[in-house]
Amino acid sequence: MQIKTILNRLQKHRYFVYGAPVLREEQEQLILDVPILPRAGSRPFCSGCMRRRPAYDRLDVRRFEFVPLWGILVYFLYAMRRVNCRTCGIVVEAVPWATGKQRVTTTYAWFLAGWAKRMSWSEVAQTFRTSWDTVYRSVEMAVAWGRAHVNLEGITAIGLDEIALRKGQKYLTLVYQIDDGCRRLLWLGAERKEQTLDNFFDWLGEHRAAGLRFVCSDMWAPYLAVIARRAAHVVHILDRFHIMANFSKAIDKVRAEEARELKALGMEILKGSRWTLLKRPENLTLKQDVKLADLLRYNLRTIRSYLLKEEFQIFWTYRSAFWGSVFLDWWCRHVMRSRIEPMKGIARMLRNHQDLVLNWFKAQGRISAGAVEGLNNKAKLTSRKAYGFREFKTAETALFHTLGNLPEPKATHRFC
Repeated sequence: MQIKTILNRLQKHRYFVYGAPVLREEQEQLILDVPILPRAGSRPFCSGCMRRRPAYDRLDVRRFEFVPLWGILVYFLYAMRRVNCRTCGIVVEAVPWATGKQRVTTTYAWFLAGWAKRMSWSEVAQTFRTSWDTVYRSVEMAVAWGRAHVNLEGITAIGLDEIALRKGQKYLTLVYQIDDGCRRLLWLGAERKEQTLDNFFDWLGEHRAAGLRFVCSDMWAPYLAVIARRAAHVVHILDRFHIMANFSKAIDKVRAEEARELKALGMEILKGSRWTLLKRPENLTLKQDVKLADLLRYNLRTIRSYLLKEEFQIFWTYRSAFWGSVFLDWWCRHVMRSRIEPMKGIARMLRNHQDLVLNWFKAQGRISAGAVEGLNNKAKLTSRKAYGFREFKTAETALFHTLGNLPEPKATHRFC
């Protein structure tokens, strides 16, 4: 089967024909040059108004990168025509295999963008013997097309979180759709301020914001203020993961302080106990299980804090907001008598946000608050694959490409 036959099957262009391919070697690398010629009697399309106009003259031959074949670099060769358009003047023609001044075919750009979801951009560039900039522009093109064609109807549940953009307290605010059957990154903005979240609701629009039923977030004050002001009709749920993360921070603070006190007395009871106390009992290794059993024999502030945390886990098993509130009141009173300041801080926090904490029962079974943390972990993985982002635009492109669940145009053939 001839290469021209394959190309006509996969990449046929109505007003153009393929010439005879030429295989050559350059710097110990095989290269396949495929000339493209305009079909006899056809007139070029103006790149401004996209109407067929008479040709004016021809430019030098331009090379366009195409999908490699069996590890052989493939280039389309075409001498662009200039168009004499009575509306746009003399401009370069539009061709169906590339856009603007790009030297990469649209098909190859989508090919690179597809692989960029599986590997880092540097690995994609190295594997297919192209440049990092080519991969980045391909991903940028895919994201721009997907964002322009994304469907924003039927959004009823969103989750808010943030990730560090880079060192120096630079954050990104991420908004996810967490409806059952559709979990994706909807929007992201620089910083984690009230204005940032206001920008999201401005982008979403009043009509779509009115359709929201659930919002899941942590206890970051700017988020709480904006949601109360811009989406007062929704059921606002505090993320269970972030609530329990505050417990872990409190226990770790008590453990570190008490470990120093014991070490000064020549005792190292709490040495090597950090992850034993922070992990859930069902996730402990055999060694950690033995360590925990040994620690429970001591009446230490750290152990009492650990038991208070595990006791609070009962809260999530209730099905009724009434009995949940009864348990929460009892637990908070119990903690306030414990004389363990970090744990008392947790109790005060839960009391201050009691209504939002109890909203857990209103949404139980209808949305998964854990989906926010799952998506956030993928966002952090994307950042690590890129070895951290230096610019907001790069972070936005990479995160939407990986987590945005963006649509792609229909094609006659999928190369990956």
